[in-house]
Amino acid sequence: MGEKGFFDLFLDSTTALNDIMWGTPMIALLLGTGVILTFVTRGLQFSHFVHSVKLIFSREARVEEGKGDISPFAALMTALAATVGNGNIAGVATAIAIGGPGAPVYMWIAAIFGMATKYAEGFLGVHYREVAPNGTMAGGPMYYVKNGLKNKKLGKFLGAAFAVCGTIACLIGTGNMAQSNSMTASLAGTLNQWINGATTAQQAPVFYYIAIGALIAVLVGMVIIGGIKKIGHVSEKLVPSMIFFYIFFALWVIIANFSHIPAAFVLIFKSAFGFQPLVGASVGLAIQNGVSRGLLSNEAGLGSAAIAQGASSSEEPTNNGLIAMTGVFIDSILVNTMTTLSIVLTGAYVQTQAWQGTGAADNLTSILLTQKAFESVIPGVGGAIISIASFVFGYTTLIGWSYYGEKCIEYLGGDKVIKPFRYTFIVFLFVGAILTPIAGKSFNYLNIVWNLGNIGNALMAGPNLVGLIFLAGVIAKVTRDKFSTSG
Repeated sequence: MGEKGFFDLFLDSTTALNDIMWGTPMIALLLGTGVILTFVTRGLQFSHFVHSVKLIFSREARVEEGKGDISPFAALMTALAATVGNGNIAGVATAIAIGGPGAPVYMWIAAIFGMATKYAEGFLGVHYREVAPNGTMAGGPMYYVKNGLKNKKLGKFLGAAFAVCGTIACLIGTGNMAQSNSMTASLAGTLNQWINGATTAQQAPVFYYIAIGALIAVLVGMVIIGGIKKIGHVSEKLVPSMIFFYIFFALWVIIANFSHIPAAFVLIFKSAFGFQPLVGASVGLAIQNGVSRGLLSNEAGLGSAAIAQGASSSEEPTNNGLIAMTGVFIDSILVNTMTTLSIVLTGAYVQTQAWQGTGAADNLTSILLTQKAFESVIPGVGGAIISIASFVFGYTTLIGWSYYGEKCIEYLGGDKVIKPFRYTFIVFLFVGAILTPIAGKSFNYLNIVWNLGNIGNALMAGPNLVGLIFLAGVIAKVTRDKFSTSG
């Protein structure tokens, strides 16, 4: 056996670092913060869930009145644009491929507590926001730790740490290279099948990747150069349509296997708690992948939604918190469950390393696993449906995360660094798109991109979660006063 190549070593090192950063301490901090915020808000995600849904459809959520740059609904759609992405299609599939069919159970558990976390982020994003020198609103974890913590030195340190980590994560992780890579790989494989009759995406010519990557870069650039108003207006039109599109076809797959739903849930929960023997997975891997990729999907605890809500025209922090909270439900309880059931009901999960072990030559992961599930029910079209969904989901995530990144770097360097960041973001996007052929077209290397996404998330989550814990008292007091007086 020869020496390992660069990408093999890079895969090993990022996997090891990912395992360390998403070990027990991070999972405990993430879930523990959600539990604390659930307690101090008196189970707000349960008692005020119906109210939060009503707010989304209210007139006040759609008007731009107040200090903000976009309407509260547009802020939610911008946040959903960033969260409902390839994490829902490829990330869920990767969690199942590595952690087994039970991994989504831990996504659901994390999401339940994550709703309280997302409420707190949306609340604080408005409560402690500032007006930037260019006249736009500036909110997010960097501002609420700087302005909210009594220890100002700690607040400034945590704010700067979040902004640095957020800038890096936006360029190489969750909202950029991981998205463009999944989008390009999926679409290149589908085009190659239609045009050349090839059966695998690995056989797609390099030119396909370059052309698709360039197209994505142009389409993203057309929006993000226009700033948050353009991003918000595009998001509020595109996001609801793309979610409906994906759910419609996922339900098609699920209904086609309707009689197997009870058995599917039995398998999911048996796998989650170790009662279903797996060759290449364990309960520990299910927890790790479920929680980490759940965060990659819904971003509760990451602090990103606070940046979007900080741009909202609503000046009522509790309303923004409730609106932000619904994003977790839509993303993790609704959309992620569609992907999970599609993969489990169709039996696609058996073609994974969790089920067969790492040595199986036909193992699938990431978006290819979801395509396998859809193709088994809608042959000849299912793969294309996922390619379209991946493209649109990834596109909206890219424009949402570009805004997060520019607000992070604006915090560090002011207005003058915003435009250079936008162009740099587009360059990294293109690199992510062509990463697969550069790496030798081995889809095993896709895990490098997702590892980088998870590592970037952990780096962002740390300062944000510490800030949420320190500010839990403020969240509790204002929230209780608001809802005790309003009934």
